[in-house]
Amino acid sequence: MTRAEKAQLLQVVVRDIGDAFPGIESIPGVQGGDPCIVRTRIPVWVLEQYRRLGKSESDLLVNYPSLRAEDLVNAWAYVRAHREEIDREIEEQEAVEDESPSGSEVGAAR
Repeated sequence: MTRAEKAQLLQVVVRDIGDAFPGIESIPGVQGGDPCIVRTRIPVWVLEQYRRLGKSESDLLVNYPSLRAEDLVNAWAYVRAHREEIDREIEEQEAVEDESPSGSEVGAAR
């Protein structure tokens, strides 16, 4: 393989993995396919919503014992890169909660 071919292949690989976020996965049929923390069914948008409501990282780690600090770092990186998607997921959840007769807590309807 020539040097130019290697460079071209490397560019393709970088583009392909450029949208990958370690520790975050989307699985059809799990939490509606929303991006979640690996090893859990905790959607990234739930963590971001709690953060917007004033919960600290310490609060999140206590309330979600399966989470690690590294998981939160990965979640915040995902949120920064996918702000519109996360905002939309939060808005959709709030609409579901508004339709619920008794209301619900963050993330309970999915």
